[in-house]
Amino acid sequence: QVQLVESGGGLVQAGGSLRLSCAVIGRIGSLPFMGWYRQAPGKQRELVATATSGGTTTYADSAKGRFMISRDDNKKQVNLQMNGLKPEDTAVYYCRIESRYGVYWGQGTQVTVSA
Repeated sequence: QVQLVESGGGLVQAGGSLRLSCAVIGRIGSLPFMGWYRQAPGKQRELVATATSGGTTTYADSAKGRFMISRDDNKKQVNLQMNGLKPEDTAVYYCRIESRYGVYWGQGTQVTVSA
């Protein structure tokens, strides 16, 4: 059984930083795709950042220049460093991975940015 365990969310003031981590537990094999998504109240879930095993990263326009995704394949972990946080970044952040066995989502971690 595969589980994604997220950590690092919390409450921060505008302009602050948080680092989210997602650890993949279980036998999964290679991970060609790892990413972070978020869902704010009343809004659809949206992509924040992704990283492939080949080293390609993508970011939502709202994340460019402020967030950085990184992955540690030895630890089967993906991280999201978030700097310069804004109140509009408040959301539940979800880790998502793709493997040959399918697509998996984490349970979500709350990020709240106060003005």
